[in-house]
Amino acid sequence: MDFIEQATIFLLATVVLVPLFKRIGLGAVLGYLAAGILIGPSGLGTVTDVDQILHFAELGVVLLLFIIGLELQPKRLWVMRKSIVGLGGLQVGVTTVVLIPIGLALGLSTTEALVVGFILSLSSTAFALQLLGEKRELTTRHGRAAFSILLFQDMAVIPALALIPLAGTGGLDSRSVSVWDIGQVVVVIGAVVLGGRYVLYHVFRWIAQTRIHEVFTAMALLTVVGTALLMEVAGLSMALGAFLAGVLLAESEYRHALEADIDPFKGILLGLFFISVGMSLNVDLMQDEWHRVTALVAGLLAVKFAVLAVLGLTGGLGWSHSLRLAGVLPQGGEFAFVLLGAAVAVELIAGQLSDLLVLVVTLSMAATPLIYLAVEGLRPAAPPAPFDDIQPEPNQVIIAGFGRFGQIVARMLRAKRIPFTALDISSEHVDFVKRYGNKIYYGDASRLDMLRAANAENAALFVLAIDDVEASIRTARLVHEHFPGLKILARARNRKHAYRLMDIGDIAVYREVFHSSLKMAEGALKALGLRDHEALKAVATFEKHDVERLRRDHDSHTDQEKMVYLARESAKELEELFDRDLESEAPDPKN
Repeated sequence: MDFIEQATIFLLATVVLVPLFKRIGLGAVLGYLAAGILIGPSGLGTVTDVDQILHFAELGVVLLLFIIGLELQPKRLWVMRKSIVGLGGLQVGVTTVVLIPIGLALGLSTTEALVVGFILSLSSTAFALQLLGEKRELTTRHGRAAFSILLFQDMAVIPALALIPLAGTGGLDSRSVSVWDIGQVVVVIGAVVLGGRYVLYHVFRWIAQTRIHEVFTAMALLTVVGTALLMEVAGLSMALGAFLAGVLLAESEYRHALEADIDPFKGILLGLFFISVGMSLNVDLMQDEWHRVTALVAGLLAVKFAVLAVLGLTGGLGWSHSLRLAGVLPQGGEFAFVLLGAAVAVELIAGQLSDLLVLVVTLSMAATPLIYLAVEGLRPAAPPAPFDDIQPEPNQVIIAGFGRFGQIVARMLRAKRIPFTALDISSEHVDFVKRYGNKIYYGDASRLDMLRAANAENAALFVLAIDDVEASIRTARLVHEHFPGLKILARARNRKHAYRLMDIGDIAVYREVFHSSLKMAEGALKALGLRDHEALKAVATFEKHDVERLRRDHDSHTDQEKMVYLARESAKELEELFDRDLESEAPDPKN
């Protein structure tokens, strides 16, 4: 079977099963797994080269860790340090400690029990966040607690991926690590860190100046794949290199653009990874030992549920939030598939044990939505604390276009300590503005993935200050269509631009030079001898008339002949208004 035929099968299985599983409430991850089971050797057998596909699909996990690294900004980690290290560290540590004696009792060696205990302590980041997002509970107390635990787990995977290849064949103590091995690892990590900090930034700036989006995307992929390859050469995990690259770029102004460019590839390859995991499931083993598999799944869910509930209660979450925290994270995680594969490769655990655990993890994912539904029915949600209703404010305002217009708005917001995220397409402009201490990101705000990366879903206000008219219109349409609840304040370069913005929907339009021109007109009238109140009244009359005319003529702005006629009529109306003002101010001849 050639590449095109295989790709068609993968795509067909994905577009049929993933939406179906999402609609019935089981989530996209299980849809991918079901697609893999269906087309794999245990199903229809249309695709059989599982190992090669799984190896390629691991790039999805690599890209996922790059995205995680991009989001781990030092400031954000510092704010969440207690929750991440405390709650997350306790969850992984306590769960591992509880699972080790259970593994020993089931006949595992000490090494196997340790490795398996740690792997099964991890939960599914993709699965849990998707479930919380669908329930709109990411900002609740249990939602934030779950995010902290998942963040710690994601970080804990990094040293695990680095240590497993060094553990050697046959056990943790069976291979001595030479000074050369250690030196090679140190040199490669040092090269990645130094290159990321002092070279990548300048390379991205140079490429951004070309304004060729495809090349910028290619450079983003090259950064991920290149650092991953360096780590693999040093005998470490590819995912470790991608994670380091992400962390090193987390503070750069290209962070949102990189996330927007990488995310589609990550989504596709991560889906392929789950499909390949489903293809590798040993369905015969599940049929032959279904009693054992069922008992292990139930045991894993019970242990993790109990540990999470206790940690939630001791952490002050209360019963309702603690049960929901336990209900959303009792499953095994996607990184279990990666860690199990790495452990089998160096013979830390047997392949048969890995097959059994892959089944257990997959079935635990399938059971999670049902567990969460049971928790919701068992314990109705308690009235949320006041801060549960407060949306996080990493970007309460998004400013698209950070030129002379957008900067004035930003300076006012900054003075009032109102957070904002600024986006600008010009890398030269970004470099210049950064010299003055402004926080700005390189990126095209007329792209949907860019807006999502900038967290437009949770923003309170969108300031559209893009200089280019066509880009401004594209962005306004995109925001109005995909974020209907987001209020838009838009800069219009001229009257025609204002009409086009008004065509899109309920957008507050601010014409670029209108108010500054009125101020100059006021100054001109005063310089010509009019008194202050006369000049102010004349300007106010003109402004009111012009705004009314803008709204009144909106429906006719595409009819050029009619607009010419209306402009002449408007000029006459304005003259009549001023004449009436003069008559009302003229002294009465009888007095």
